[in-house]
Amino acid sequence: MTDKASSDPRARARRMAKSSIHGVSTWTAESLAKAVLAGKREALAQAITWVESTLPEHQARNEELLRRTHRPDRITHRLGITGIPGAGKSTLIERLGMDAIDRGHRVAVLAVDPSSTRTKGSLLGDKTRMQSLSMHPNAFVRPSSASGTLGGVTRATSEAIQLCEAAGFDLILVETVGVGQSEVTVRDMVDVFVLTLIGGAGDDVQGIKRGVVEMCDILLVHKCDGDQIKACQLTATAYSQALHLLPLPPSGTPAHVVLASSLTGEGIETLWDKVQELRNSWVESGWWAHQRASQRLTAMHRHARQLLVEQHMQSHQSLWDKQEARVVAGSEGPFSAARQWVSNVLRPPVNRRQSS
Repeated sequence: MTDKASSDPRARARRMAKSSIHGVSTWTAESLAKAVLAGKREALAQAITWVESTLPEHQARNEELLRRTHRPDRITHRLGITGIPGAGKSTLIERLGMDAIDRGHRVAVLAVDPSSTRTKGSLLGDKTRMQSLSMHPNAFVRPSSASGTLGGVTRATSEAIQLCEAAGFDLILVETVGVGQSEVTVRDMVDVFVLTLIGGAGDDVQGIKRGVVEMCDILLVHKCDGDQIKACQLTATAYSQALHLLPLPPSGTPAHVVLASSLTGEGIETLWDKVQELRNSWVESGWWAHQRASQRLTAMHRHARQLLVEQHMQSHQSLWDKQEARVVAGSEGPFSAARQWVSNVLRPPVNRRQSS
């Protein structure tokens, strides 16, 4: 190798990328878990890719990886952020992330992008909107595709949170797809849930609706700067009034409305103070630990349903194909075909002695 090639940063980057790609196949669950626990970023990225796999042959491997990286005793903060498109979620997260690093935190961002129902592809452009944060040595930004999963997150978001915490990141920011009132699945994965809105977009009318509004802990009216200050103030007032019509959340703490601008920094300190206030209050009352325990059970139930369906789909594929053909032909309705398939799958095996 020439001196010129060894000193060229682009050549070094290419060699490192090739080495990383070629080294992926050498990982075992044990070696990958050790690397994650050692805080190696490339290992964390690979581990998240592992748990995002839906292939049946990867189940045992992923189980071992997650068991070896299970560290429930680590003190961490999980913050979920959702909101309508254009509310500035990525800008807010970069501002929060950089502020958190200044406060001594190590920050991991799990950003979920919508996927195409036609091509199944996703832009995964969140890193381009968080350039400063994604390049910081104390931050890790991972965009993932929703891949058809409803609720604004991926099917492996809760496991990705576990892996980030195992790698030493103590503040996990989860950015959902951001498409509307159904963005509530992340509520079962984070400690504090922030709904991000903007003024002057008709959002004040949405304040009386159920769904994501009654699930949030903090309602952030964002982009409160310049000509939008008055509109944001009106929206904040409308939401403050509307929240009184909703029942208290299970925590017993009513949602708090905050005005903020990531551009000017106004209100960001207030947001941090509110998050810390909720944490201190909930740790003292026991709600923090109760919520974490409840979320673990919810994740177990969710995975059990997914694994059961996938296992039966694999072992009874021919029967499923027949039922699909009947539905396509119009000779059987969707509900009837699905119910017949489930009944056949769950039918107890026939005892040969009794049948003879």
